[in-house]
Amino acid sequence: MVATTLSAFTAFDFRQRALREQAPHDLELGDHLFNPSSEDLIARDRLRDAAVLVPVVDRGEEATVLLTKRTEKLRSHSGQIAFPGGRIDPEDATPEHAALRETAEEIGLGASFIDVIGRMPDYLTGSGYRIAPVLATVRPGFLLTINQDEVDDAFEVPLRFLMDPANHRRESRIWQERERFFYTMPHGERYIWGVTAGILRTLYERLYA
Repeated sequence: MVATTLSAFTAFDFRQRALREQAPHDLELGDHLFNPSSEDLIARDRLRDAAVLVPVVDRGEEATVLLTKRTEKLRSHSGQIAFPGGRIDPEDATPEHAALRETAEEIGLGASFIDVIGRMPDYLTGSGYRIAPVLATVRPGFLLTINQDEVDDAFEVPLRFLMDPANHRRESRIWQERERFFYTMPHGERYIWGVTAGILRTLYERLYA
């Protein structure tokens, strides 16, 4: 077990943990790991490539994670809490480039404030995406410009809260006539669940468990 002292939740410590984590390139994480009996619901030959930024903001002894709330009018995952990010376009040289581009487009956070650390293994979703989670630290002093066509709000949640397994709830719903399990991490009025909670849970398992 990694000791969860106060220093364990600084942006510097997060960076050190992420740099020590060397995952095999062919390792795949995702919704199917929480639902072993539903492996067939992941159609790998039809997955759309996407990238998200996992932005850990340097707030001294208590780093935070910057999240967004998607608008209700989006066709995919409308109204949900999400990391900044989106589909990887043909002109994107790398998933990192796509994550930075989408972050700038959605919330106006420029690359000059962001230090990319690396990536977690791809996260496969039952909704048809292969997501590359790009890990990064963010220097304070930025001002956000919200793209209201895509994002309703942007906010920060303490890293300490998100990496505490006591705040991870395993819940289920019936989807396509099957019971599907997923994680939730309610924080105040924010209901973090689905893919975002799944990525945060795997981040906890790989770096903090």
